[in-house]
Amino acid sequence: MKNIINCLVDHNPVITKKLKEVSIEEGRTIATELFQILNKRQDGIGLAANQVGIDAQVAVVNVREPVVLINPKIIDKSDEISYYEGCLSFPKHGIRTKRYKNIIVKSADVDCQYYFSGAESAKNAKGTWETAKKHDTEQRLLEAICVQHEIDHLNGITIHDREKKLEPTVSVDKIGRNQLVTIKKGDAVKVLKYKKAHNLLNQGWVME
Repeated sequence: MKNIINCLVDHNPVITKKLKEVSIEEGRTIATELFQILNKRQDGIGLAANQVGIDAQVAVVNVREPVVLINPKIIDKSDEISYYEGCLSFPKHGIRTKRYKNIIVKSADVDCQYYFSGAESAKNAKGTWETAKKHDTEQRLLEAICVQHEIDHLNGITIHDREKKLEPTVSVDKIGRNQLVTIKKGDAVKVLKYKKAHNLLNQGWVME
């Protein structure tokens, strides 16, 4: 099984290149391998092919449910927000980014469009509106952020590229008390202000 590239010690050029498009069959095969790697880790919610050295426009996300992205394209977006995020390829290293709360994505392996939204009312994969339960809103937002993060990878964009456009890297020791962070324990994922999340970090929770 392939290892996730640690960009802090390994400057593999595949991380910073736009990846090649692949067939649906090849994409699904790669996605299966990515899910196997991601599930072994227990500390991530998304993985792109180039993070394990594969030159292919394939990524997987697992927040509310498993999502496969093959040659994906964001075709619409709205409601820009500021968000703190990390990356499996940059361990214990994160920055505040600008992302979109709502995005529409087209993936080669599905006939419909994916709707990812952190709003209380959102379109589902069939394009119809549904009302999210309050406790589900954070998961929807996390899913939308993660999809954008992985699509960045497929285009050769890392969190360091986002960092150049925003502000200096935020170390784990310098996170603001009111800053939103993502923490995970097993299959459970929470998005909390750091002042609340900090108390859980000594109880088996890991910051993304």
